[in-house]
Amino acid sequence: MPHAGPVSDIRELLASANVVLGPMAGVTEAPFRAICKRMGAGLTYTEMVSAKGLHYNPDAAVSRELLTFAPEETPCAVQLFGSDPTIMAEQAARVVAEHGADVACIDINMGCPVTKVVSNGEGSALMRTPDLAAEIVSRVAESAEVPVTVKFRKGWDEASANAPDFARRMEAAGALALCVHGRTRAQFYRGTADWGVIADVKRAVSVPVIGSGDAFSAADAKAMLDRTGADAVMVARGAQGNPWIFREARALIDRDEVLPPPTRLERVDMALEHGRALVAFAGEHAVTRMRKHVGWYVTGMPKASKVRERVNHVTSLAQLEALLAEYREYLAALGA
Repeated sequence: MPHAGPVSDIRELLASANVVLGPMAGVTEAPFRAICKRMGAGLTYTEMVSAKGLHYNPDAAVSRELLTFAPEETPCAVQLFGSDPTIMAEQAARVVAEHGADVACIDINMGCPVTKVVSNGEGSALMRTPDLAAEIVSRVAESAEVPVTVKFRKGWDEASANAPDFARRMEAAGALALCVHGRTRAQFYRGTADWGVIADVKRAVSVPVIGSGDAFSAADAKAMLDRTGADAVMVARGAQGNPWIFREARALIDRDEVLPPPTRLERVDMALEHGRALVAFAGEHAVTRMRKHVGWYVTGMPKASKVRERVNHVTSLAQLEALLAEYREYLAALGA
């Protein structure tokens, strides 16, 4: 049975909540997504999930964890990657069947620049094979009972930048929303994102367009919307250690209000909340995954380098709590 009103669903969602959290491997786990949702993210995306991995090892613990949603964030976008149309269609249908109303859409990753992904013809490599990319979208759209969206880049490199044409192909194949990152695969995350190509894609298609790249502040998020005409802005690295960016962006976009940044103590408290939630979600061993998050939370704060050095030796939640409590006491004494 087809999804009821998928085009209007996507349009209405992005119109009412047009700052979204982008998928980041090893970063946007369910506890962090829940925090960002609470802070104002209109939509959250899972880390990208391998359709091939689901196909050959459906009961793997990593797959179960990647496809576990926090109640606060549902419905959530599930991002799949792969290059086999049959496997992509089968696994998209399976995800929807198993998770039902928790799935807002199936997002197909055609933008990941990582070598081990593109070497298999997946991620941004699909921008070099638009016929295959279109077949994947078409097959997934036929099998999944939720909207299908696509995330891609400006192109493989500057010489073959094809985002507007690629966008038209994806729309014709059945994509109901598109997200374009303003860098080529050759750039990875270096240099400056080209917001002009986001505007070009917006003009090229009739479905909603999400802009991605260099949204590191509320002002950036608003500027991207204003300059490109995009329907929404995706925040990714700008949310690392700074989930408040969604609250700040919403205030600026909706009310032209500039909110004060979080205090130092609020940053430490959020790091502690995040760490406890991650351990509750994935187990004590997951505390090591908090090391990078803590480093981001304390960026620019007094003795941040010392905190980063010490947190890299933390192996238990108790140790993390002790470190953050000590650091909080130090900051409070400074009058933070």
